[in-house]
Amino acid sequence: MTPEHVVDARGKRCPLPVIELARYVADHPGAGTVVLLATDPAAAHDVPAWCRMRGHRFVGQRPAGDHTELVVELVARPADP
Repeated sequence: MTPEHVVDARGKRCPLPVIELARYVADHPGAGTVVLLATDPAAAHDVPAWCRMRGHRFVGQRPAGDHTELVVELVARPADP
């Protein structure tokens, strides 16, 4: 199983959780699976939309105490010619 990479955006409001997720993915393109920790309810809508726009797979979300874990599977993009 691929280890999960975690982006902790707890306590941050929209649009910061998605921005931090995007920055992490840009810096770690081979991460495989990334888990975003978020307390902002808007992240439950923003992350799936971001995945659709970027071609990644939104796996789902799971409650985790005072926050939600949003799981994203990164889809490798073909290299530019």
